[in-house]
Amino acid sequence: MGSLTALWSRVFAVLGRMSMYRLVLIALAALAAIAFVMSLFGVVVPSPLELVATLVVLAAACSLVDAGAQRLLKLPWRVESSLITAHILLFVLRPSEEVLPLLGIAAAGAVASLSKYLLAWRGRHIFNPAAVGATVVTIAGIGDSAWWVGSPYLALPVLLIGTIVLLRTEKVRIIAVFWLIAVAVAVVRTVVQYQQAGLDVAGLDIVWQIVTASPFLFLGAFMLSEPLTMPPRRWQQLTVAAIVGVLAGWPIDVGIISLGQERALLIGNLVAFLFAWRAAVSLTLTGRDELTPTVRQLSFRTKRRLSFVPGQFLELEVPHHHPDARGTRREFSIVSSPAELPELRIAFREGGGPQSSYKKALAAVTAGDPLAVTGVWGDFVLPRRADSPVLMVAAGIGVTPFVSQLTQMRLKGERRDIVLIYVASDAGELAFRDELAASGVPVIVFTRDRPADLPTHWQWAQGVRLDAEGLVRVVPDIGTRHAYISGPARLIADLAPALEKARSITTDAFSGY
Repeated sequence: MGSLTALWSRVFAVLGRMSMYRLVLIALAALAAIAFVMSLFGVVVPSPLELVATLVVLAAACSLVDAGAQRLLKLPWRVESSLITAHILLFVLRPSEEVLPLLGIAAAGAVASLSKYLLAWRGRHIFNPAAVGATVVTIAGIGDSAWWVGSPYLALPVLLIGTIVLLRTEKVRIIAVFWLIAVAVAVVRTVVQYQQAGLDVAGLDIVWQIVTASPFLFLGAFMLSEPLTMPPRRWQQLTVAAIVGVLAGWPIDVGIISLGQERALLIGNLVAFLFAWRAAVSLTLTGRDELTPTVRQLSFRTKRRLSFVPGQFLELEVPHHHPDARGTRREFSIVSSPAELPELRIAFREGGGPQSSYKKALAAVTAGDPLAVTGVWGDFVLPRRADSPVLMVAAGIGVTPFVSQLTQMRLKGERRDIVLIYVASDAGELAFRDELAASGVPVIVFTRDRPADLPTHWQWAQGVRLDAEGLVRVVPDIGTRHAYISGPARLIADLAPALEKARSITTDAFSGY
């Protein structure tokens, strides 16, 4: 378990250097290039000219609408979002080189982009834009959603490239559940149809055909996994994945409308929105604090009550002109507890080196300025059973979700058997000492130098190495504890193997801002 966690953390550290939008665009562009090469040899349905013409029209339509809307709303134009929508529609719609079909394709792109602004709630998409565009033009009869991406020749590229995207969005398990349900339901549906038609049923052949020739992989990796249409908790995401899987695997006819791939996704999006409609709020900055030489805290006041569980993270959007490759949004663990609302706090490490455009924009925000939380996500939450012993391992700024959890426990009068290991570069970088001390939990500090004035229930590890042997020395009952580890992905990768003796491991990796 620890080795797998370490491997995953190292992969996430590499992928996390690039914004999700940039990575998805590169992935879709690579898939489009592969499809174009295949079209030259006639192994996929669209011709090379149809692919080029369709992509150019979609890119133009999506970009023009997005640019106009964002200019009207005084937002910076995110060209990556426009091109992602265009590329997804390229694989969903039926490509063409003729004028009338291209007009319908342009309409799909325009509708998809408009939906980002008309069908949105506090910065959050209610529906997947590409699914909206494909559905509207199909129902209107001016376009056709063909899902030609469901080709045996594209199955392997979609699988490999889609897996990279899912690793970045941390949705591998969610989409795997969707895919398994969709395939299973589709197999049952096909077998029933064969039997009704009096045809022989070749079970393995049916399974292979559905696995390789269905668009389920693309739908899951590039559309269902979109964070802005996902609910916050894993069980909610699994519920949505199951619903979309059933409806995609067995389309339901309602009159002349079939609840196929994109329509099934829209229903799933609606369910997700019902789960998450309270997770997007507006914030007003009320103050900044310098907690250590490198740790900064921002305090906000929410304009309405925000629903979150201690340990979860929020995505904060800071619009600015000329954003770099990582975009205008970042994820931050919530430092404050739900009991402290409407006050909300986040913290981050401000190290040396070149600054991102986001970091510069965040530094320019002044008290009274409004910002938007586009959503709250995460399952880095304590066990439901209060009698389950817990080991918290915080690496640097990774202590923030634990501050939220321990503060909530203190304010609610809850008691748990918790031990906190706090790893920092030196004693001066131990942030939130007062909050952690007030919780009363034992804290074991790993720093190069001895911290001064430690509370009575704290202890300095005094040179003990944070490895398997060292953990057993400072936490002898580690085998009975559920381990939670939070911090930079590379540091988690180094520490995870040492936690293999724990009863379970739950990680909360982040890649900086």
